[in-house]
Amino acid sequence: MWLLSHIGPLHYAKQRNHLERDVTMKGLYFQQSSTDEEITFVFQERENLPVTEDNFVKLQVKACALSQINTKLLAEMKMKKDLFPVGREIAGIVLDVGSKVSFFQPDDEVVGILPLDSEDPGLCEVVRVHEHYLVHKPEKVTWTEAAGSIRDGVRAYTALHYLSYVSPGKSVLIMDGASAFGTIAIQLAHHRGAKVISTACSLEDKQCLERFRPPIARVIDVSNGKVHVAESCLEETGGLGVDIVLDAGVRLYSKDDEPAVKLQLLPHKHDIITLLGVGGHWVTTEENLQLDPPDSHCLFLKGATLAFLNDEVWNLSNVQQGKYL
Repeated sequence: MWLLSHIGPLHYAKQRNHLERDVTMKGLYFQQSSTDEEITFVFQERENLPVTEDNFVKLQVKACALSQINTKLLAEMKMKKDLFPVGREIAGIVLDVGSKVSFFQPDDEVVGILPLDSEDPGLCEVVRVHEHYLVHKPEKVTWTEAAGSIRDGVRAYTALHYLSYVSPGKSVLIMDGASAFGTIAIQLAHHRGAKVISTACSLEDKQCLERFRPPIARVIDVSNGKVHVAESCLEETGGLGVDIVLDAGVRLYSKDDEPAVKLQLLPHKHDIITLLGVGGHWVTTEENLQLDPPDSHCLFLKGATLAFLNDEVWNLSNVQQGKYL
């Protein structure tokens, strides 16, 4: 996590005047080798654009989260550049707004995610971003918390509210609940009155999940590879199965054909189908999920739905979505 120091009102006013002038600043970029095997990070000087046009907002960055760079997606999008900006989840103060901006004004505190085709890195003093990629930051949320939680917050909200329609009384299985995504998803599900079941990948994760308030209905420790997730969920739901499943990846093949890492922590796709209740929703992050005809038939008999959680879809421009789809 990268965080600019907090500054006093007088210092802030002087710094703002400095940033609003046309000055040269440095931003962090990464450069991929011709073989796509090695990544190097470089600081690149860039001009601070003095004019903020149309729907764009000029933002002083106060905090920026460092997330994994998805080079595979960049290649699939055919986004060929010499230098790619680093850092996309940002929080900061609005310095200037374009003539068509309707949601923000100078001095607003905001948080957002820079799109994949952004020319500006989040790891820079000032960025220019379209207003639709920003929201107002709650007053009691710190800069670091805002930048650090925005991506997983959007993912969790998308999974529970747009892809599975969580509501009071529903049962939700959240795999790897102690992860950043999992902890936010658990809190959102509890907020909507759902009953939460979660898996833990280690003793520390299990202890963390058991401290949640309101409490999680059942924490399933899968660290030793001996606990059967489907049986535990069916037992907890009286044999009815869960209404919503948010996975953290699944095993697609037999134990002999899977990498060792997947064998211990991830359930098999058949386990997910088994524990899913009638009319249930399975939200998966497994981009290469393959279902055989018997799997599809079982989902059909249950009247269940399957949705793919790809958080980057919301961060693509219209042009990019056309390429992607």
